[in-house]
Amino acid sequence: MPAVSAVEIERVFREEYGRSVAVLVRLVGDIDLAEEAVQDAFEKAVERWPSVGLPPSPAGWIITTARNRAIDRQRREASRGSRQAQALLLYTQDDPVEEGPVHDDRLRLIFTCCHPALAEPAQVALTLRLLGGLSTAEIARALLVSEPTMAQRIARAKAKIRDAGIPYRLPADTDLPERLRPVLAVVYLIYNEGYLSAGFGGEPSREQLCAEAIRLGRLLVELMPDEPEALGLLALMLLIQSRRPARVTPDGALVLLADQDRSRWDRELVAQGQALVRRCLRRGRPGPYQIQAAVNAVHSDAPTAAATDWRQIVQLYDQQMALAPTPVVALHRAVAVAETDGPAAALALVEPLALDGYYLWHAVRADLLQRLDRPDEAVPAYKAALARTRNPAERDQLERKLRALSPPQAH
Repeated sequence: MPAVSAVEIERVFREEYGRSVAVLVRLVGDIDLAEEAVQDAFEKAVERWPSVGLPPSPAGWIITTARNRAIDRQRREASRGSRQAQALLLYTQDDPVEEGPVHDDRLRLIFTCCHPALAEPAQVALTLRLLGGLSTAEIARALLVSEPTMAQRIARAKAKIRDAGIPYRLPADTDLPERLRPVLAVVYLIYNEGYLSAGFGGEPSREQLCAEAIRLGRLLVELMPDEPEALGLLALMLLIQSRRPARVTPDGALVLLADQDRSRWDRELVAQGQALVRRCLRRGRPGPYQIQAAVNAVHSDAPTAAATDWRQIVQLYDQQMALAPTPVVALHRAVAVAETDGPAAALALVEPLALDGYYLWHAVRADLLQRLDRPDEAVPAYKAALARTRNPAERDQLERKLRALSPPQAH
């Protein structure tokens, strides 16, 4: 049998971890046990697969092995007289392993993780850990907190679910709307982590996470077809995803939106996203995800970067600032203002924003200073942006801008 490389095992982990944990949670009813069993199964795969080869169904192998590990642990618990463990053992022995497409398990797990008994930061962190398969370090970077703080947050969230007896199921129809906001936030964070990841292997994009987020977005729309923000999030992800073929050069360099070859955009995804935006507009209940989707629809309408309707984009950001003002939204609005009123007007909007820890604030500021022919100020701004991002494609782009702007001795 052909040898299985560590890269192939890593790929299976990235593709199947979230699904496997979700299936195991349904089978054993315990998040900690499910996660430990899946991790044990992948450790076993690392030992066995390099010598025996990849099994015909890697996902099925992982789920079966994890279930057997969980049953072994439950049997040990049952031998100590735990009635709950005995019941779980009987349940998992009778329940068939699910090796085909899993339609609802991951969605159930998201709603479990996003229960209102948990604080929203814990909801987001736990879902990224269990569904996205992200490490604690990756989640800490994504949410801008320390790794020990994040580890503690995830452990407390799991304990809360266990101790409070939070059920592993979809909420009732009447409870869905109030549970939707954190669920949408989690799905979008999973998408963003995949689209521009600071994660393993120096990959600028982790396509499987993007695909999983879009899959979950489609499930949410099926579950709540009348919720315009669910439609808006799916439209937003599809429109951003449509540009993926043009956003990185063959050698891995990031290509800015203005420089992308628009003929390479996925027109099918563009059409799907624009159709969803039109559905949102007909409902007349605007929200942040719908507005962001509308902004991306304006970009997708323009045959060239020069033809972009920037005034419409500024108006959309004005609407978002009225609905849900944040410094990040204000930053994106300022980028659009630079195209309508010039870099000086945009810089005046950017400077007061409290975003020193955000690499994009420094990158936008550097670009505006460069356009204003103020290189002595642009150079340190580019360096500040570099210090705040680990993504290799972003770093390469910033370094190229810095080299073009400053003599070698300046850095």
